[in-house]
Amino acid sequence: AVRAFEGVTVIPPGEVTPANGDHYRVFTPYWNAWRRAGKRDPLPAPRKLRSPSRLRWGSIPKLSDLTREQPAEDLPSGGETAARRRLGRWLRGEARRYTELNDDLAADATSHLSADLHFGCLSANEVVARAEDGAGNSEFIRQLCWRDFHHQVMAARPDLVHEDYRQRGRRWKKPGEELDAWKEGRTGFPIVDAGMRQLATEGYMHNRARLIVASFLTKTLGVDWRAGADHFEALLVDADLANNRGNWQWVAGTGNDTRPNRVLNPIRQARRFDPDGAYVRRYVSELEGLEGRSIHEPWKLDDQSRDRIDYPEPIVAPPS
Repeated sequence: AVRAFEGVTVIPPGEVTPANGDHYRVFTPYWNAWRRAGKRDPLPAPRKLRSPSRLRWGSIPKLSDLTREQPAEDLPSGGETAARRRLGRWLRGEARRYTELNDDLAADATSHLSADLHFGCLSANEVVARAEDGAGNSEFIRQLCWRDFHHQVMAARPDLVHEDYRQRGRRWKKPGEELDAWKEGRTGFPIVDAGMRQLATEGYMHNRARLIVASFLTKTLGVDWRAGADHFEALLVDADLANNRGNWQWVAGTGNDTRPNRVLNPIRQARRFDPDGAYVRRYVSELEGLEGRSIHEPWKLDDQSRDRIDYPEPIVAPPS
């Protein structure tokens, strides 16, 4: 017999619904209802696991056998033991400063638990329960609620994966050289290229960088969000279908954002969330010799300085 148990999310999809619909379309009302909802108590680990006596043991496949793309060079260790260590270190350390540092690209002070949650190495319910015991963790818990939010949207609208959640009448460009430059981290916009190179190297990208590169592809270049979502899913270790597609649609203006015309200016984002250029310097080696904020606009360098760096010109006119 097969018995299924809820465990992917904190609150199962469909358990919290508005009075006039099958799911919440806007995050804030969902967040308010989610906080009021009763949550399951985490269960202790069983002392013993029984397996069928005649079940033959298999072998663990190589990572290269499980991926279509070349695996990233710098992947984190997997499994429950490593995940629990990460959770413990996070709760004892940077979790206390999450509200202050969660958007600081150079600080890299987020939990790095997304892959562990995606693969079930950690229970989202237990993470929330343990985080609630610490002071100042409400913003971190809110991010876990965002994860549940996208799952309840996709449960009600499975076509979210490949169709616009809200039809905005957008006409997308056909993917071409601009998409290739974006994938390769060669757009000429350092903050965008840093994010894309982090993705290729680590199979991970800081959440603020994800927003920046997604807005750049869809709003600045006008390329279909599905092309970006597909690339993320090919490389991200934490590529959760509901969250990846839901967030791409949110940024593209076809999803649950109440301001669908929002555009993230990459220069302003860089100045605000990587003011000294440390994040860019970490991933864009051609620019590591540039100091301070000038790293975000290398096209403004004098001709002699510009000739010394092997870095592309912007593929579109930089915004003011």
